Amino acid sequence: MKFSVFQISRKGGREKNEDRMGYCYTNSSGLFLLADGMGGHPEGEVAAQLALQSISALYQKEAKPELPDVKGFFNAAIMAAHRHILRYAADSGLNDTPRTTLVAAVVQGGVAHWVHCGDSRLYFVRDGELLARTRDHSYLEQRQQRGDTLSLAPLPAGVNRNVLYTCLGSPSKPIFDITGPVPLQQGDKLLLCSDGLWGSLEDVDIVFHLGQKPVSVAAPELTERALLKAGASSDNVTLVAMEWETPDVFESTRGSVSTEHMDDEVFASTVQSASADATVDDLDEAAIERSIAEINAAIRRTASRKS
Repeated sequence: MKFSVFQISRKGGREKNEDRMGYCYTNSSGLFLLADGMGGHPEGEVAAQLALQSISALYQKEAKPELPDVKGFFNAAIMAAHRHILRYAADSGLNDTPRTTLVAAVVQGGVAHWVHCGDSRLYFVRDGELLARTRDHSYLEQRQQRGDTLSLAPLPAGVNRNVLYTCLGSPSKPIFDITGPVPLQQGDKLLLCSDGLWGSLEDVDIVFHLGQKPVSVAAPELTERALLKAGASSDNVTLVAMEWETPDVFESTRGSVSTEHMDDEVFASTVQSASADATVDDLDEAAIERSIAEINAAIRRTASRKS
């Protein structure tokens, strides 16, 4: 399995960064994750961190080296993350629960699957065209998907059209959508992002930049464009971008991952395993490069044992 990947998170104009992102992989399966802790509730960054830790831990347990049932994994992983957040709130004696959105993708067997809850999005781009985008679990997007005219059947007074009606960590059971399998072709790109990106940039701009450039170039450029456009009031901007590469055209470039020499039992991850109360501000390129270097070192150790 071969792919290029780039992840980045910027705090923007907020006091703290409540977004979390990362990816994990075995020699024949990859998991890409992004969570956006929700403001207005306590410890959104904890909810996002717990979600990623719960899902990546289950992935490590079940991907041997592939997930036998991706849809079943998504169903179990979402609920495990949800319960983990509720348990943390109860153990901490919080009056309100931490909450987070989530979007995740699994790539294995030449196909992609994805799941999302809330308004963190996935964009699927091929040859510069948008083939698919997740639909936010918001009142506005729900109405647009039904083809409603906004002037008809107005929402109750005081209801914000952009407010989410589901997330992880709320008292009610989360609603989530699963898509896939979607066959992948050489050069296909998946972008997972928080609303700090798509809230500032139009879909057409996101797709254009993602389609025209390698993810290692497009991802940081999109991040900077979103921050610049939003100005001092910018939300956290976080994204994970992956480009699928076939073995015959794979090149060892920045952010490129090849699992060719990995044993079945090797598991690599950039998901932080820090304590739940750990905080993250800007995740700079140096930190990302260190994570990638650690993964590559593990792969080299595996390869050297084989030789």
